[in-house]
Amino acid sequence: GQAPNHRILLIAALRCSDTARQTSLRSPPPSQSVLGIPASCRLSRAESELRCRVPGGKLCNDRGRCECGVCICQVTESGKYYGPLCECHDWVCETYDGNVCAGTCHCGRCKCANPEGNGLVYGKFCECDDRECIDDETGEICTGHGKCYCGNCYCEAGWHGDKCEFQCDITPWEIKKRCTSPDGKICSNRGTCVCGECTCHDVDPTGDWGDIHGDTCECDERNCKAVYDRYSDDFCSGHGQCNCGRCDCKEGWTGKKCEHPRSCPMSVEESTKKCQGNSNLPCSGRGKCECGQCTCFPPGDNRVHGKNCECDDRQCENADGKVCGGHGICSCGRCLCQDGWFGKLCQHSRKCNMTEEESRSLCESADGVLCSGKGSCHCGKCICSPQEWYISGDFCECDDRDCDKHDGLICTGNGVCSCGNCECWEGWNGNACEIWLGREYP
Repeated sequence: GQAPNHRILLIAALRCSDTARQTSLRSPPPSQSVLGIPASCRLSRAESELRCRVPGGKLCNDRGRCECGVCICQVTESGKYYGPLCECHDWVCETYDGNVCAGTCHCGRCKCANPEGNGLVYGKFCECDDRECIDDETGEICTGHGKCYCGNCYCEAGWHGDKCEFQCDITPWEIKKRCTSPDGKICSNRGTCVCGECTCHDVDPTGDWGDIHGDTCECDERNCKAVYDRYSDDFCSGHGQCNCGRCDCKEGWTGKKCEHPRSCPMSVEESTKKCQGNSNLPCSGRGKCECGQCTCFPPGDNRVHGKNCECDDRQCENADGKVCGGHGICSCGRCLCQDGWFGKLCQHSRKCNMTEEESRSLCESADGVLCSGKGSCHCGKCICSPQEWYISGDFCECDDRDCDKHDGLICTGNGVCSCGNCECWEGWNGNACEIWLGREYP
């Protein structure tokens, strides 16, 4: 006997709901906004929009809605926009040593914490802290005897120590004289002069005493190594002795690095020219040239091949070792993409499920420039100009020419350049991936 009453109540509730909906369409309650302006707002629509409008004429950079002169920014999966006019991406801050700046990331820029207002913390990533240069006893930067740069003291002549706290017992003239190398450079430009003694910049973490040595750092044993010799401990191609950066060859061998057998009918120059082919380096810097014949390295790795070792199929692999993203084949170090895919590593799909506006918003850097002005935007990702091979990065903001070179090769051919820094392949180390640290001969 209860069912009819239930039906009457349900119908009444639906009628009330429908009436309320129609009423709300006719006259919104005071708490709701009219034309984007809350009822409590004292600004006119024109005044409200004037406060929300950017110099280019857009309201809230087309990334939010304007309510009473204030931008309410939209939130998307890729990150949120913020700032008074929704002008910032919170994911634009660049990273330093794996962290998003050492200060506070705001609107794509690092804001450094300087509570005392002395500006001692600075840098693109707030990575420089000149408070490290303050001497505990005197309270002065570099004890007043040097200049501080990025947390390190550079002392005036006659002073030394982490904070320039020690004075040398010899004259500045004598200091310079003792540190000047035969070619007239201070510590051969390979070391630091401290009170008349050179501390050489040792670049080889595997050596007991290092590749650079001598009273004025005049000896650089790296000059005795050919490109291929990075894979072994042999100097002078294994056919000579290295003396202060110069090779003394064994009988039967000649060449700057004892790489040329005297039994070869060709001259050193003819052999080198034949091994170079169209490259600037013998065997494209990826192999050993002997009597005009190239042997590509690493031994047993068939990804490096060609008459002059000109093909390096490692260039087709991404960071995970996937060849051409699984959407193409590698031909002499270049990806040939399947239909529907494009990009250096076939990483971009030609299909796109977002609007042009959505796509552009994801390609803009913090300053609002599309792909840093060095590329085009496709489906929310920047495709850097192929004419400028050295431009890379999520926003085409990087210049790979900034990466370190060894023997004329960026990252020595043993890694890839990532935004100005070499990312070395397994077993390799050094700023230019020039040092082999693997356990076995590669």
